[in-house]
Amino acid sequence: MLIIPAIDIKEGKCVRLREGQFEDIEIFSDDPVVMAVRWADQGAEMLHIVDLDGARYGKLTNISLMEKIIKKIGIPVQVGGGIRSYKEVKRLIHLGASRIILGTILWKDKLLAKRLFEDFSEKIIAGIDAREGYVAIEGWQNVLSIDALDFAGEMEKLGVRRIIYTDIKRDGTLIGPNIENIEEMLKNVNIPLICSGGITSLDDIEKLKRLEGLGLEGIIIGKALYKGRIILEEALEVVASE
Repeated sequence: MLIIPAIDIKEGKCVRLREGQFEDIEIFSDDPVVMAVRWADQGAEMLHIVDLDGARYGKLTNISLMEKIIKKIGIPVQVGGGIRSYKEVKRLIHLGASRIILGTILWKDKLLAKRLFEDFSEKIIAGIDAREGYVAIEGWQNVLSIDALDFAGEMEKLGVRRIIYTDIKRDGTLIGPNIENIEEMLKNVNIPLICSGGITSLDDIEKLKRLEGLGLEGIIIGKALYKGRIILEEALEVVASE
């Protein structure tokens, strides 16, 4: 199971939001590239990068920083935030992104989503962000009356090969993940799942590791790494142990 450090970029800085709220923000570095190198040097096998400005305004904003990170480190990078067109997906893949995370466009243009799933296969991830169990889009500001579990099933039928599921109410809170919801999501789909939101301790990682057999492929960790609540090398040891 992968441990994937998160690098959220807002106005060129490495930050973390609390519960997806743009007014509740904490800056951890003025240089996201330095943070990316730090996690790669400590053994991360993949990074998760989100353009928060892009997610909020629907247009890739920090792509130059994403490119610098991709070219600087020698590990795969999955990127998301404001990616709303076929052209943008192709551009990011050309820049070297290993996986492209789609969010809002999955709901707004299912025909485009299906085409992207077909044309780019494993390189496309469905990013399903949920608040109180319902899908949130447009930088988590707009909550739809669509159940996240139902939407995940719909995306699987449409052809996506992998899902990132984020519990927004837990994201950036350091209160622990909602294990029950993650397990329910895993039982609802038959494709690999990566989870995010609230992971705070090695104990959380131990509990999530038990879900690997159900299809949990990876864990995205943000604030707990930046705050030192989780040491990356120790987290990697947990997932590597039998």
